[in-house]
Amino acid sequence: MMISALFKKLLTAMVAMTMVIIGGVSHAADIPENDDPIIIGINEWTGQHITAYVAGHILERMGYNVEYKTAAVFPMATALSDGNITLGLELWDNNMGEYFPGLIEAGKVEDLGAVGIDAREGWLYPKHVEELCPGLPAWDAFLGCADVFSTAETFPDGRFIEYPADWGARATGLIESEGLPFSAIPAGSEGALIAEFKAAVTKNTALVMMFWAPHWLMFEHEAEWVAMPEDLVNKGGMQKPRVLKSGWPGMAEKWPAAYKFIKAYQIDNKVQEELMAQIDRDGRDAVEATKAWVDANEAYWKPFVTAATN
Repeated sequence: MMISALFKKLLTAMVAMTMVIIGGVSHAADIPENDDPIIIGINEWTGQHITAYVAGHILERMGYNVEYKTAAVFPMATALSDGNITLGLELWDNNMGEYFPGLIEAGKVEDLGAVGIDAREGWLYPKHVEELCPGLPAWDAFLGCADVFSTAETFPDGRFIEYPADWGARATGLIESEGLPFSAIPAGSEGALIAEFKAAVTKNTALVMMFWAPHWLMFEHEAEWVAMPEDLVNKGGMQKPRVLKSGWPGMAEKWPAAYKFIKAYQIDNKVQEELMAQIDRDGRDAVEATKAWVDANEAYWKPFVTAATN
């Protein structure tokens, strides 16, 4: 009986200490720390969906209960501070307004570090345009080639394709305030911007437009950014953005290993652009595409889990 009781105690200790294997991820037996769901905010753009779903799939492999909640960026700030959303995983600091940074400064939302993508905004053109406007991407050469970009609609100014109207009109404001020899035409959507770019490539015509990276378009086509002077970059609100992860401040105490994982978690442009192409170009479901990527790329993300669980 004494041997049996001792054996049971030893067995219990071994179970408590053992590493449990779930979905290819080793994790301590006390993960998850509780069964409450970690709620990840889903915003309006595909890159954010990729960042969020990849993290969510990995958290599930670690044993966590994960849910997703669709939220615009600004309402998500309040939800993060209240704990109604646990994580906002791709915030561009040039598009956060004043409310979000104020909550971070007040300690009501936590800055969990950079996401890892090399993000930028600027004035983009297809690579072949350098043959039509020698000297690109230099700013002086660009201004001297305004007639190359001109159309019947904009003559004598060059035609510039602006973001859709509801995204803001920073390029339009800069063109008007600086008296640049271009007329800004707002695109109807992200799809319209892409269609303009593809048409210019097909017809070998000149095009310049407001755009951002990472984006699958650069995964598929050669493109270049106009080398705008720094003072105009600042006036146009196109400073290189910092892209950060954010979270509910109570996460560290409630789900410490998940918190450590998110702090370590990174995703790069190559991964985003590859998955964006599958989702936006090929029509693949975002949840399905990101899950397949996680299944196939354990070597990429497992070090983040190891950092959180060792």
